[in-house]
This record gives sequence, structure tokens and C-alpha cells, in this order.
Amino acid sequence: VLMNIVKFITANETIPVRHPVLREGKPVDSCIFEGDSLPTTFHLGFFEADTLLGVVTLMEQNYKGYTGKGFQLRGMAVLANQQGKNIGRQLVEKAEQEVLHRGGAYIWMNARIKASGFYEKLSYSIVSELFDIPNVGPHYAMLKKIQN
Repeated sequence: VLMNIVKFITANETIPVRHPVLREGKPVDSCIFEGDSLPTTFHLGFFEADTLLGVVTLMEQNYKGYTGKGFQLRGMAVLANQQGKNIGRQLVEKAEQEVLHRGGAYIWMNARIKASGFYEKLSYSIVSELFDIPNVGPHYAMLKKIQN
């Protein structure tokens, strides 16, 4: 039986999954985000046995117009041949638990159009007009309150 586990990883450990999924064909340093190494930022990895298949990063960052401590979800990536296996859902659920533990009130992200349906299934709502991130493509801001 292969053990599936979500656990904390370092910013550097996210790169082998972030790069091929989110920045294919771009320099590896395009996968390193400002804020990755802040003490208030955390990174989670989904492992099957010892193989890292998915990653997500959350950084303490408020979204305009919302009160309480916000966390921005970034760098969500699951290896292409592992997508559709609920790995992303497990990463987001674990991230929500950790944000609650850290006193966070809500999580938000800039979601690619093709990912917005995934986040809607997890009760995130679109809170912006469609906008373009240069060299990445069209996005919506999405948000979910996790405590009142």
C-alpha cells in the first residue's frame, strides 16, 4: 500500500513541480516567488510514497476590501500525469486547516480560467473581473472565507 501524505516542504522543494506545470519553457527562476522564504509563508507537498506529486504555497497577504488576516494561495501545481486524482483538493483542504490554525480569516488566489471550476467546487467565489497576468494569461481573483 502506497502512503499518500500531505506535509510541509521548503520553497526549494516546490520547484520541481511548480516549474513543469506553471512555467514550462521559462527559466527556473520564474518559479521563485517574492515572499517564498518569509516566515509567515508555508508550502505543502503531496507525496505518494517518497515521490512529490503536487505542491501549494500560502503567503500572508490581504485582499482589498476584506477584513481579518488573509492568505494568498500561490503556485498550486500537480504534475500533469497525476491531475484529476484529488491531489489538488487534498492540498487545498490541508492549506485551509493550516490557515485556520494561523488565525487566517480567508484565502484568496489569482486563478487561471481553466482552474476556476476546480476552486468553485471547493467553495471559492470569483471576486473580480477577468484580468490578464503578463506572460501567464487571463485570471480571476477568487476568495473563500474560512472563519467569521
